[in-house]
Amino acid sequence: MADGTNGSARQTLGALFEAAYTTAHPSTCLPPHLPPVPAGGRIIIIGGGKGSAAMAVAAEEHYIATGAADGISGLISTRHGFGLPTKIIKILEAGHPVPDANSVVGAQKAIELAKSAGPNDLVLCLLSGGASAIWAAPVQGVSFEAKQALTKQLLKSGAPISEMNCVRKHISQIKGGKLAAAVYPAKLLTLSISDVPGDNPDEIGSGPTVADRSTLADARAVLAKWKITPDPEIARALDDAQNETLKAGDPKLANSSYVIVAAPKASIETAGRIASDRGYRVIMLGDDLEGEARDVARKHAEMALDAKRRGEKIAIMSGGELTVTVRGNGSGGPNQEYALGLAIALNGEPGISGLAGDTDGIDGGGGNAGDPAGAMVFPDTLKRAEAFNLNAARMLENNDSTGFFRPLGDLILCGPTQTNVNDFRVILVDP
Repeated sequence: MADGTNGSARQTLGALFEAAYTTAHPSTCLPPHLPPVPAGGRIIIIGGGKGSAAMAVAAEEHYIATGAADGISGLISTRHGFGLPTKIIKILEAGHPVPDANSVVGAQKAIELAKSAGPNDLVLCLLSGGASAIWAAPVQGVSFEAKQALTKQLLKSGAPISEMNCVRKHISQIKGGKLAAAVYPAKLLTLSISDVPGDNPDEIGSGPTVADRSTLADARAVLAKWKITPDPEIARALDDAQNETLKAGDPKLANSSYVIVAAPKASIETAGRIASDRGYRVIMLGDDLEGEARDVARKHAEMALDAKRRGEKIAIMSGGELTVTVRGNGSGGPNQEYALGLAIALNGEPGISGLAGDTDGIDGGGGNAGDPAGAMVFPDTLKRAEAFNLNAARMLENNDSTGFFRPLGDLILCGPTQTNVNDFRVILVDP
């Protein structure tokens, strides 16, 4: 158990993290944007992502309450363990971060439903982060096994999510605007929860309903940059012009509209207001940070230590998606690795505590719904670790941040939050 002297900091950190993810819950952010059922037609609801089940529930409740339930139907794909009970919209659970057979089934069914839309119908796509793995329909000539293996290579490489998705779009039947092409000429509305730095629609869930800025050449360059030698069938697909994604001005996008209903910035700002109310001067580093988790942790620790020397009471907050270059065989994720790097860099400095967590409730790991969301760091973290014979530096090198924090009782174990606005990090400095 953690030392009781950490109680106040633990409570504050937990409150800030909870505020960050509840602000982006679909029950709050989705209903104001839901369209009416079109006259003489229906709404076909499709969607994918870690928050899509809760988006489906919110949509169902809205249409039931407005007496329009007979006009909707559909299928949503979400991550294993993230499913919720529904009355009308079917839910399919699939693999994440590595796609599985259900990822293929869900993507193919979404394409079929999209193509079934008539001239008076509206296809409503409920999209959230995670859809890149949860929807996986390889292009012709690429086997599911080859695509799955490539995903594993990309995850281990340390490539940022934008570059991973650039590759995945170009070997997919659904990503990079191709779902919108399946809907055309019917009308399409996408309501999305952003989990990507910059909130670019073509990066959220790999942009299945919008024009794509990246090209086949970009995808090949990503693999070269990270020294990934793909399966020959992947290489052939990335050389085939037929696999290019849709670009701006494509007529098949003419009937498609897109609204972001929740984004990381609002979540961090909500947490910032709470910290401010508790007497902290809030320093926002942005909602779009990228980089190697342990390196970013060192830089943030230096900022915190400088503030401590100046006697400032501050809260340093950031979002974005950090990466981990996997070299060891431990378990963890970018948020836990950031926390372990932060603990080492702070070296027990009194008055400084921190938290790093994924707002979807699961941070890397084995992709299980029971995996930690992240971890907390306190001034006595390293001292308590000694009692368990835990060597922080050695465990960091082995990418075993879960193994480090679990005995200390400092993992964040909240389960699926039913949303996803990327990572949330905060360091509290209280001299």
